[in-house]
Amino acid sequence: MKISTKGRYGLLIMLDLASEYESGRFVSLKEIADKENISLKYLEKLMLNLKKGDFFISSTGTSGGYKLKNSPDKYTLGDILRVAEGDLNVTSCLTDGCPMEHKCKSFKIWKDLNDVIANHLDSKTLKDYMEE
Repeated sequence: MKISTKGRYGLLIMLDLASEYESGRFVSLKEIADKENISLKYLEKLMLNLKKGDFFISSTGTSGGYKLKNSPDKYTLGDILRVAEGDLNVTSCLTDGCPMEHKCKSFKIWKDLNDVIANHLDSKTLKDYMEE
């Protein structure tokens, strides 16, 4: 499995928002783009995907931006990556189904690996990785 920039930057956005959760401050995408050295245009596209996860609230205006809807311990890495990436399966046969599943000698290997990765990502939250 390879996490694309959509997933990597999606996690960075969410970690930046998590770092401001206690303050209640809205964080602008420009601020995140400058801090993380990522194109503002690319972050804007990523936010369209992340909005599907209903992770944050937004505000417009001079002090507008984004902030988490819930506390950082409510967002698992798995949830965020699934929204950003669309899928976390290690092989396409796990996503699309495989007509050879019951005959395939390696299917269980990929299924077990997929389960380990999913369980790990679903057991970790933003709070686990916030800078202190």
